[in-house]
Amino acid sequence: MEVCAYEKSSQESSDDIDGSHDGSHDGFRDNYFDVDYCDSEPTDVGSSRQKLLVFRNVERTDNDNGASITQPAEGNPVVDPLLRLTGAASDELVNVPTTEASDSTFRDGSDLHEGKYFNTKKDLKRKLSDIAMKGHFEFRTRKSNRSLWVIECIDPNCSWRLRASKIVPESTKFVIRKYVGVHCCSLLNRNANHRQATYVVIGEQVAPQYVGVEKGPGPKGIQTFARTKLGAQISYYKAWRGRKHAHTLIRGSPEQSFHILPSYFHMLKKLNPGTVTRIEVDGESRFKYLFLAFGVAIRGFRYMRKVVGIDGTFLKGQYRGVLLVATAQDGNGQCYPLAWGIVDSKNEDAWTWFLTQLKEVIGDTDELALISDRAPSIKKAICTVFEKAHHGACAWHVAQNIKNKFKCANIMGSYWSAVNAYRCEDFAGYMIEISHRYPRVAEYLENELPCVHAIAAAHHAQVSVYSLVSPYYTKEYYVLAYGETIYPVGLQSQWDVPNEVATRVVLPREVKERKRGRPKT
Repeated sequence: MEVCAYEKSSQESSDDIDGSHDGSHDGFRDNYFDVDYCDSEPTDVGSSRQKLLVFRNVERTDNDNGASITQPAEGNPVVDPLLRLTGAASDELVNVPTTEASDSTFRDGSDLHEGKYFNTKKDLKRKLSDIAMKGHFEFRTRKSNRSLWVIECIDPNCSWRLRASKIVPESTKFVIRKYVGVHCCSLLNRNANHRQATYVVIGEQVAPQYVGVEKGPGPKGIQTFARTKLGAQISYYKAWRGRKHAHTLIRGSPEQSFHILPSYFHMLKKLNPGTVTRIEVDGESRFKYLFLAFGVAIRGFRYMRKVVGIDGTFLKGQYRGVLLVATAQDGNGQCYPLAWGIVDSKNEDAWTWFLTQLKEVIGDTDELALISDRAPSIKKAICTVFEKAHHGACAWHVAQNIKNKFKCANIMGSYWSAVNAYRCEDFAGYMIEISHRYPRVAEYLENELPCVHAIAAAHHAQVSVYSLVSPYYTKEYYVLAYGETIYPVGLQSQWDVPNEVATRVVLPREVKERKRGRPKT
């Protein structure tokens, strides 16, 4: 059913603006006239459908503000400036062709109607925001509380408006009580940079694109989505906030994750026997450290070479921190994740705590070798925790140190040839070449190169290299290392967690606000 636009009076009462009426007729009312409306079928082939309006109690005024009916010279009344009534007088039935009104009015293109229900007020607001963005118009809230929502077009001269309220006070369901879906506002008021394109609305629209994927669209991709799908122009910052809100809708907030962390670890240990978890908090129950090693990985490490690489990387989330990881290497040369940790920073205390937990998992023997970069904090922590294990520098990190410290990238070819050499004479030849060209680099490498060339030594001693092949490189050990399964924890609603675990408090760590702009140093 189409509703003909009308110009509202500045003297309208709030009840009239909200769309309420006495129920005597299905129409709308202002201070000057009551209007009933219905649809008529085309009278001739090819003619447009017409809107039939009945004007009652028409009071012609010349000086009143708002909508008025003027009398032209031809004797035809006109509602200035929106409705032109042809050949009609008071209380007469008037036919107004739709095509004539379309020059100055447009519908919002929605499927809303009076009597339509929504489960919550939030659902209704989401629907109206989507309609506004796609229709390139804005609306403002006239009145809003827990049981009522009244909105109107941002143009005070436009007829578009909606009034919705709760079905009953005890319910959360909202129903549209009054709805005028025709706009008569100026084209100048229709733009894509409207207030309804909030980061919350944008986040709700793009949230499905983050389900079951690792990354999802970035802020620029969200800007494109808003422009092409929603007809809205948004800033990069609003797109970034929308992306953050979408993450919260799909994955939950960081605060929720901290809260359920003890329960999550309990379920991991319950479904994966032998799993080791640790949570360290400060005196205010704020998160400090975390450690996780699956029982499957701990048992699989028995079939790996006793060489463990450790490293860390910075996290970019709201509460930041550092992710630490310990990995082994299987017989096929692939990384074998062994343990994870989250700490506040790469300092000696954090590394010492992480390596202490790791020591309980893999032990400390003279057959064990730990490989890392040359950070002083790692070196001190290893010397403190592992008394028997050996510590070696990662060849890749040594190469980066050479580039940064000596500024001689041309030596990298000889360096990697020396690292990968399997014959003593080859290794010695490359080291002599390095010492002749860059004596300082050769002196540095004599103390840092981690490899022991066992195969080259065996060849020099005329020992069969096949007799030196470790069982860690056999197919049997490879199958045993990957023979078990890591089981997921399932839906949170199905968790069986003791009360003392579920009620444990773990709060997010306190972080300092980042200063805006580029750092001065």
